[in-house]
Amino acid sequence: MIRQMFGAIALSTTLIVYLISPTLAQDPFRATNQRPIGEKTEAAFKAMFEQGDYISADRYLKAISGNEQQEPLAYAMRASLAYVLNEDYNSLGNYGKKTLDTARQLTSTDPLRGNLYSAVGHFLLGASALFREGTVKGTPQALAELRQVYEYMDKAEAISSTDPELNLLRGYMDLMVSVNLPFSNPEQAIGRLQRFAGPKYLSERGVAVGYRDLKKFPQAIEAVDRAMKASNGNPELYYLKGQILSTYGNQQKSAAMLQESVKNFDLAIAKKAQLPPDLVKQIERERRKAAQRLSVVAQQK
Repeated sequence: MIRQMFGAIALSTTLIVYLISPTLAQDPFRATNQRPIGEKTEAAFKAMFEQGDYISADRYLKAISGNEQQEPLAYAMRASLAYVLNEDYNSLGNYGKKTLDTARQLTSTDPLRGNLYSAVGHFLLGASALFREGTVKGTPQALAELRQVYEYMDKAEAISSTDPELNLLRGYMDLMVSVNLPFSNPEQAIGRLQRFAGPKYLSERGVAVGYRDLKKFPQAIEAVDRAMKASNGNPELYYLKGQILSTYGNQQKSAAMLQESVKNFDLAIAKKAQLPPDLVKQIERERRKAAQRLSVVAQQK
């Protein structure tokens, strides 16, 4: 169960890099007390989340130098990319340690972000141990690291319980945990994302995933549409909408929804050169399933 939980979080388009949407001119979370993070880190984030371009994001991060080498977000992103692009568990752990080290340095000047990234660093170390050592050997360390994750999350929440950055990260984490643990409910995570989290294209994406898992498909479609409107042609959002429409269209025996599902999968696949190879394979598998469902429904009409 613990391996499934870590895997679900890591595979959910890399939870760790959902921490902040940086820009040179302003902090999209806060009207005051804005946090600059560096040009290359900003470019990497925009490539990944405005465009869904993992390859360009990786290139920007490898070019980081100077003061940006003290930015924990950069190491969290590198850890996530090492996992999703190459399944490199050693680099996942190494960058997790760098995330934790730089977060500790940040805590003295920015305790909110310092505690948030300390949580991220411990999460990455736990995930690395679990994937590298296997379930039997890795679970004790993973559980120990997970306790630290929530300890630092609680410290950050004590500083500002309505902070958009905090609520985005915690909302996604709570959402993934609720899917993988019995007697948990995604509704609380959805509410956190809706009320406090930002930027919109990431918070609405999380809401769409939550409603998808609750099988509330109309609400999921509305949320992913809002995320797409706020984003910039991210193929992962086309994938998510295709996924939702495929399941809902099959449930309703709707050829129109299934056709729209295939269309969205095709829009995602059209940008496959910028996505992780394993994700492309998954999209192609689900596209074939949607096409098969469409064929069956069409024959029944």
